[in-house]
Amino acid sequence: MAKSKAGSSVGDKNRRLILQAAEQVFAQCGFGGASVQKIADTAGLPKTNVLYYFKSKQALYQSILSRILTLWNSRFDQATGHDDPAITLAEYITEKMQLSQTHPLLSRIFAMEIINGAPNLNDAFNEAHKAWMASRVDVIQQWIDAGKMHPVEPAFLLYNIWGSTQHYADFATQITHLQGQKMTQSDFDSATITLINMVLKGCGLVVPEKYIKPMAGTR
Repeated sequence: MAKSKAGSSVGDKNRRLILQAAEQVFAQCGFGGASVQKIADTAGLPKTNVLYYFKSKQALYQSILSRILTLWNSRFDQATGHDDPAITLAEYITEKMQLSQTHPLLSRIFAMEIINGAPNLNDAFNEAHKAWMASRVDVIQQWIDAGKMHPVEPAFLLYNIWGSTQHYADFATQITHLQGQKMTQSDFDSATITLINMVLKGCGLVVPEKYIKPMAGTR
C-alpha cells in the first residue's frame, strides 16, 4: 500500500512538472515549434518519461487545451436561469480576471491556437465547446425572458467578457509597456471592478455593493 501511494505521488509530481513545462514551451513556441524533447528538457525529465504519461505531443497539447476551458468555465458551468444574473456575471468576470493573472500562459496558448485557425482542436472538443456555449446562451436568454436584464445578444455578451478578461493575459506585454511597469494586484482589482461595472450596467443590472467602483478621487 505504501509503495502504491509513493508511486502515485511520484506520478502526480511528474505529470505536474510536464504540464507546467508544456505550458511554457507551447506559449513560447506554439504547437508547431514545440517538441517533446524541449518539453522534457524544460521539465528536467527524460523524454521517455514525458511519453510515458502523454503518448504524443498532440495528446499533451490536447490536455492543455482541455484544462484551459475547464478552468475558464468552472464557475459559469453551474449557473441556471434561477440565479441572479448580476451576481453570477460579476463572479464569472472576477474568476476569469483572476485566471488571466495567475495562468496567463494558458490564455496565450489558446489565443495562438484560435488565431492560427484552430488546427489542433478535434471534432469532439469542438462539439463539447459548442454544447457548453449553447447551454450558457440559454441561461442568459432565460434571464432576459424573465425580465431580469436587458435584451442583449447572449453570445455577443460572452464574447465581450472573454475578450476583455483575456486581454490582460494575452496583451500583458503591451499593458506593461504602456504603464511602464507590470500590473500590480491593485491594478488587477481595479480592472476587474471597472469591467464588472461596464458589463452589468450595459445589461441593465444593478451592480452588487461589493463591486461598485469608487468615484474618482475617493480612494
